[in-house]
Amino acid sequence: MIHFGAISQQEFLTNYWQKKPLLIKQALPDFISPITADELAGLSLENEFESRLVQGNITTQQWSLNSGPFTENTFTSLSEKDWTLLVQGVDRFMPEVGSLISHFDFIPRWRFDDVMISYAAKGGSVGPHFDYYDVFLLQGSGKRRWDLSTKHCNINNYLKNAALRIMQKFEVEQSFEVEAGDVLYIPPKVAHHGVSLDDDCTTLSFGYRSYSCKEMFDESCPTDKQNIYYQDPVWNDSAAPALIPNSALKMANKIAHIDAISFAKFVTKLDTLDQQIFQQLEYQQYGFEFNPKAIYQLHSVCKVAYIKINNKMHFFINGSSASTLDTDEQSLINFCNQRLVNAATNPSLSQQLFNLNLVQEV
Repeated sequence: MIHFGAISQQEFLTNYWQKKPLLIKQALPDFISPITADELAGLSLENEFESRLVQGNITTQQWSLNSGPFTENTFTSLSEKDWTLLVQGVDRFMPEVGSLISHFDFIPRWRFDDVMISYAAKGGSVGPHFDYYDVFLLQGSGKRRWDLSTKHCNINNYLKNAALRIMQKFEVEQSFEVEAGDVLYIPPKVAHHGVSLDDDCTTLSFGYRSYSCKEMFDESCPTDKQNIYYQDPVWNDSAAPALIPNSALKMANKIAHIDAISFAKFVTKLDTLDQQIFQQLEYQQYGFEFNPKAIYQLHSVCKVAYIKINNKMHFFINGSSASTLDTDEQSLINFCNQRLVNAATNPSLSQQLFNLNLVQEV
């Protein structure tokens, strides 16, 4: 788990989450990145991964963006500095990366999006920018300087004719230098600009989705609220990362009315890319036989959550109700929170999940 140092986990949830940035020095002491720069470059050669290559710097304001998959020649032709490779969704395919997400399970897992990993040569960055995500930036190796600002974070402050959304005006308010094991938390609409300070700079970005009214309600979203975003309640320090509490539903209803079941289906729905990955996982599992002695794990791409209505639990996986799963309530709650099920002690649930291609043997 994250070592918060001078503050408690609950203090972070109350005073920092979606409010202000926080640098957590040695949040994961003695951390060793599960992936090297060369391995990350190797992933960017594969069709399965969404990858981007950014070249440029803030001094010249000359930026270029290319999308993968790349070839080995792509990297041999690069300059020695001022470039960054980014690979999305690495947790979907690398269990050693996916296992790191549990360090952040004091934030509900249904809020989680994916792990993006970047490598930057010295001077490499993607320019100053802001977005509507919450993100934990875990430094994997090397050193990086992060400059932050809450000023000029609006859609009219972007460079024109640039391939990326890079802020034209960026006034630094805070600066941090990070090294392996440090975590920088950045809330929505806080501009950030990270620059590599050496040639061994890898950063793991744990992103948490933003929900706009337009996304949640589609055509029924009032015109004047389409660009309003859901904001989390103050989370309580909980050991139930799959639970959607009533406090979250109340926050969603501050935008427009949505019932608990619709909200649960929305937050567990897979996006288009994740649906494609899930279909690949289903295909790869074809022909495997159920092992009654195995421990099974929910596929990394899957989203699971549960809610409580009138003392009755309702479960959701990948945007659909899981009420057809015939098992006792506590076993299903444990599975949702742990994303694991032991076939030896819970054969019925394990078999059902296996038949639905939702789990794989650990």
